[in-house]
Amino acid sequence: MISFLIALVLLVVGFFTYGKLVERVFHIDDRPTPALAHPDGVDYVPMKTWRVFLIQLLNIAGLGPIYGALAGACWGPKVYLWIVFGTILGGGVHDFLSGMMSERHDGASISEIVGLYMGKVMTFIMHIFSVVLLVMVGVNFSVGPANLIASMTPAALNSTFWLVVILLYYLLATFLPIDKIIGKLYPVFGICLIIMALGVGGAILLMPQYHMPELWDSLLITHPKGYPAWAMMFVTVACGAVSGFHATQSPMMARCMTSEKEGRTIFYGAMVAEGIIALIWAAAGVTFYNGVGPLQDALDALTQGGVVKDICITLLGPVGGILAIIGVVACPITSGDTAFRSARLTIADWFHLDQSNVGKRAALSVPLLAVGAVIATALPWDILWRYFSWSNQTLAMLVLWTGAVFLHKHGFPPMACLMAAFPATFMSAVSITYFFQASECLGLSTAIAYPVGIVAALAFLAIFVWRTLILHKDDVNHELIASMGR
Repeated sequence: MISFLIALVLLVVGFFTYGKLVERVFHIDDRPTPALAHPDGVDYVPMKTWRVFLIQLLNIAGLGPIYGALAGACWGPKVYLWIVFGTILGGGVHDFLSGMMSERHDGASISEIVGLYMGKVMTFIMHIFSVVLLVMVGVNFSVGPANLIASMTPAALNSTFWLVVILLYYLLATFLPIDKIIGKLYPVFGICLIIMALGVGGAILLMPQYHMPELWDSLLITHPKGYPAWAMMFVTVACGAVSGFHATQSPMMARCMTSEKEGRTIFYGAMVAEGIIALIWAAAGVTFYNGVGPLQDALDALTQGGVVKDICITLLGPVGGILAIIGVVACPITSGDTAFRSARLTIADWFHLDQSNVGKRAALSVPLLAVGAVIATALPWDILWRYFSWSNQTLAMLVLWTGAVFLHKHGFPPMACLMAAFPATFMSAVSITYFFQASECLGLSTAIAYPVGIVAALAFLAIFVWRTLILHKDDVNHELIASMGR
């Protein structure tokens, strides 16, 4: 219990300390935001800070901080370390930079931002990579909740029925102006998600029959299936600590915020909130089942959705359990619809299509959902999730390196650049190591994967330091700095 409470306090303190430092080095100002500069009533819609925050939280908090945290808890309470420090030093920085870079480039999608700072070839790669990832997210976050809802409804209303319902909802959310469905429903779902997390966390802490294991007593715990913690734990947790998917969502809120001063609350703050949710579910998983072995057995027997249902019903009773499950269902659904919406915006930015035009919006929305429906019915969910997890962390790596280059090119001090470069280096090691060791990728031994991943990541850092902080330390575009309002 003590280590859980310490981790919880560190996350909150991180928002007010490291988050404030990130905000300070970024030099926010009072320039008009895209929503105020040219509102279009569809995607550029000014909204209040609390509403934008809750929408951002629902956008990014899909199945990751719940399903990923439960799977990550199979390595024991040491997963707390990754959730806490990953969130503060990596995920919060990633989300803040992706949102604020977009805000300073008129709400551009992350593909456009990466291409602008990393070159034309990377632009093309990012366009393809982002759209594929977003469709995969939309598919993952439709199949999972469809299965969970089906487990609570009569047999006639099976997972296929609910999958169709969810995809039809996604079509509306992708197509309609952001304030019509997303702006109205998300704050309600956000409150449900927060209440659900607090209920589960409070029950685990207060019920005397549950004994939460301490981090320091569990450092030597190994995964029941023998999976190495490096780098599989870091990829498994995904959205609960660092997630490239968030970078595809942040531009949507960059188009709705009304002041740069809201950036820390909306982007860094939502990531910290998601970290807290992940921490609660990781603690609940390892505590409720009294160990990593029984937790893994439950995941194998019940799947993640069944484990969530089991925990919620037992801890909170029938009524509270149903409310909690609604929160868990709303969580992925409200990430799935914005994934498809982000895919539409990415393609629109790519081909310069005016999305205030109803016909052009429909021409993108309908095919995207049709492709998602085909994939959802053709591939097993577990395979979809594994490929999503790796591509998710790889995108985070690319976005963090882009953030480091952005800070350098706009004349920010070296310390500010390194605040992005260091987590970018870490995520490079994670992503490359996983690609070499995971069975769904190259499947090589850790004796090969570990050194390759670490050496490659250090090489990336060395190249960045040499080409930016040393070789071109005096090559600063002062007109560009002035345009950034510094």
